[in-house]
Amino acid sequence: MKKTLSRALALALSAIFVLSACGGNGNNNAANNNEPQKEASTEKTDKPTEAAPSAKNDAEPIKDLVRGILLTRELETFNILKSQRAEDSENLTNLVDPLLEVDTYGKLVPAIAKEWGTEDGGLTWTFKLRDDVKWVDVNGAEKAVCNAQDFATGLEWILNFHKNDSNNTSMPIEMITGAEEYYEYTKALSADEAKALTAAEGSKFREMVGLETPDDYTLIYHCITEKPYFDTVATYNCLYPMAQAMVDELGGPDKVASMNNENMWYNGAYTMTSFIHGNEKIYTKNPLYWDTESDRFDTVTFKMMESNDVGFQLYQSGEIDYVQLTEGVVKTISGNPNHEFYNYMVPDVPSKYSYQFHFNYNKNKEDGTPDTNWNTAIANTAFRKAWFYGLDLKEYYKRTNAITPMVCENNFYTMRGLIYNSDGIEYTELVREELGLPEANGETMARLDAGKFAEYKKQAMEELTALGVTFPVEVDYYISASSQTALDTANVLKQAMSSTLGDDFVKLNIKTYVSSVRQEVVNPHLHSFVINGWGADYGDPQNYLGQEAYGNDNAYYSQNYSYMNQITEETEANKDLIAAYKEYTRLVEEADAITTDMDARYAAYAKAEAFMLDNVLVLPCHYQVPWALSKIDNTSRMNAMFGIQNEKMKNWRTSVDAYTAEEAEALAAEHAAGK
Repeated sequence: MKKTLSRALALALSAIFVLSACGGNGNNNAANNNEPQKEASTEKTDKPTEAAPSAKNDAEPIKDLVRGILLTRELETFNILKSQRAEDSENLTNLVDPLLEVDTYGKLVPAIAKEWGTEDGGLTWTFKLRDDVKWVDVNGAEKAVCNAQDFATGLEWILNFHKNDSNNTSMPIEMITGAEEYYEYTKALSADEAKALTAAEGSKFREMVGLETPDDYTLIYHCITEKPYFDTVATYNCLYPMAQAMVDELGGPDKVASMNNENMWYNGAYTMTSFIHGNEKIYTKNPLYWDTESDRFDTVTFKMMESNDVGFQLYQSGEIDYVQLTEGVVKTISGNPNHEFYNYMVPDVPSKYSYQFHFNYNKNKEDGTPDTNWNTAIANTAFRKAWFYGLDLKEYYKRTNAITPMVCENNFYTMRGLIYNSDGIEYTELVREELGLPEANGETMARLDAGKFAEYKKQAMEELTALGVTFPVEVDYYISASSQTALDTANVLKQAMSSTLGDDFVKLNIKTYVSSVRQEVVNPHLHSFVINGWGADYGDPQNYLGQEAYGNDNAYYSQNYSYMNQITEETEANKDLIAAYKEYTRLVEEADAITTDMDARYAAYAKAEAFMLDNVLVLPCHYQVPWALSKIDNTSRMNAMFGIQNEKMKNWRTSVDAYTAEEAEALAAEHAAGK
């Protein structure tokens, strides 16, 4: 069985490797990870021959799908333009459609835009829209035709500071002419003045921003410089449509912020006909959906659950059709040839998210006063480097993949598989070479170095003791109070830190929040670090590395998690940290300025990323490569390393009978052969 599982995993991973690769909790098992791969296998698999029918292509499909979703992944907003959370987009991508989507290999394909292209190397992009896309209400009744003006309204909303609170602005600001100027213009207005603005012809938006709508079904975007990857942005929230008529019907921008499934407008594959917060969602096939040839479920029910252990029980009883497996369940099934699911454990879809430890450089104590001990310690380069070279996460990886844990090893910031240079070299290989890291061997973490760890630990303790820091440094890590899985995972991490970094150096305190990590922990700056995953919004390293830029209020992590943008006063403790962030930001800006030679662009970004990692401004953590029991053929799902569309429940191949490991292997081989 282990050989079968290993081969199935190898096939699934090799299929992912051929793809081109926001913030979100893409980790369903480790529910403490907040705000969403490609470990190359050395095992070769043969191309299927007459055995291909085991791929189960003729299986009876599921008409009404039921999925188990963790409570920690609850939807927080119905406005797809505002959210940067995978927890939201994995729902909303089924309700609202973009210009483009992708196929099962990650290749861009038409959606609302039926044709698109650039004639000047990426300076100008033209999208020709379908004329049969309808906005509907929750019951599927037509509200209006979706046209080019709705995409203008959507972009105005994104760039309007008082409407969208700077969410999803970084892409258009760095790409579209006039976008930054319009953002700053609205920011200087009063809230009432800004909220009264629209994208109508003759508006300030039309005057300032490089977007044209020469007719109802043509969009023309003018870029600041050549952006040959701009069409990959067309899969992401920042270029989604919004109907001004819906805004007016709801009563204005403030009402849009609180809209729900019953009063929003839809143009996607489904409407959400029922929403019980923390309990259940029901998606119903949109009867007026433009893609009449697509296969969709009559209904999809999301059952919210406390943990995947609960999900396993629901799967056993036939109440859900898919479950991601926890470490304990994987061990139980794989270790017992007589188990009912012994032959049914299949590789889950490897997440497109690259997870890191994101440090908080401006931490507060629970009483609201600065946590000076932590803030001084984490600003010290040697302290962070000790973590980089000393923290062994192999046991932590087993929480995601108990059979082959080292496929989860991550030594980079950018997700592997996102881009390749003209020689076919995958981008993170360029970063690895810059860092001088050895290749992953599947046994031990490539970055571990006992000698360097001891050196930096000693240096950090000496330097920090002189600054008044007391050891062990208290490290506060927050998890959901209701998740036993999160607690178990946190305890494994605590043991890893204790055994590899030393109890004399750091002490991990596991703390809890009740319902919202953002409101209860991150906003009041209580975390020492979070383990977050970032999935690319578009196909370029800038989308990753720009999130850590210093002094940019559109940089997601610098602004919202590390709070590095608030560290402006140079002191003896933080002057090296500020200098490192400034140099990193300079390197990123230098790379972003290269627009015509993509190999030179990627090489420059690799240099910037290597600088970030060498200074451990963030600490790479893991990839999400788990196991599942499934009645869904994962190779039939959209799969790209950018955008938000991978969870769109469209053209999924399913079977009322669960797939076996052998069948999943055949499907993966069939899919790999078809690329």
